Amino acid sequence: MFNSSLKAIAAALLLGGSGLVMAANDGQSRANELLSADPQYRETWQGVVKKEERLPDWIINLSGTSEQMNAVTEDGDQYLVGPLCETAETCLNKRLIVAFSLDKEEAYAMLVEVPAGLPADKSPTRHADYRFLGKPDEGMQKLLMEQLKKDPNWY
Repeated sequence: MFNSSLKAIAAALLLGGSGLVMAANDGQSRANELLSADPQYRETWQGVVKKEERLPDWIINLSGTSEQMNAVTEDGDQYLVGPLCETAETCLNKRLIVAFSLDKEEAYAMLVEVPAGLPADKSPTRHADYRFLGKPDEGMQKLLMEQLKKDPNWY
């Protein structure tokens, strides 16, 4: 009897532990996984970048380094929003903040470029160039800027 109780406790702990793992990975996406995850994301993104000039491949293909995206509401609509960088090392100098509507019909992005070699005592905010993709309205531009400001290295 003691042996079966011990097995039951062990099983409960294993199941509980797997629940924690599932909670840690709550199904959120990363920008660099979207285009391969769903053809509708790819189609929507291609519609955004085909009208743009001189974009590097990592932006066209949404490849590179990214963090988990967050669900954010703008003007009553929900979007998946997250950062993308070509590499972790170049993230301070070039990054893309991407937003996809949950219905996958709309996509917007903001490319942020800071001159390489900017001294540490210089604020990247004051020296950055911003380029919006997908013709975001003022509210969406503000949402993309707010996402950038959440980065602790952005001041």
